[in-house]
Amino acid sequence: IRPQQKRQKEHEAKVQGVQRNDDVVTGGGLMGKAVKIGDDYVEVEIAKGVRVKAVKSTLADVQSKSAKPAND
Repeated sequence: IRPQQKRQKEHEAKVQGVQRNDDVVTGGGLMGKAVKIGDDYVEVEIAKGVRVKAVKSTLADVQSKSAKPAND
């Protein structure tokens, strides 16, 4: 149970820390760029001029632009 709780807390921290221009994936599989951040929602641009609102808790993944890539 402990590793699962650790992953869940990391995921929650990642979702709550989403910032403008981060790449996000919604639970439904839509991929896009976060353009507007609210308290409970994120506006995601999935194509040029096409924006959808997603509830933060439904985000499956957040790839921060400011995060450094691994040196593999």
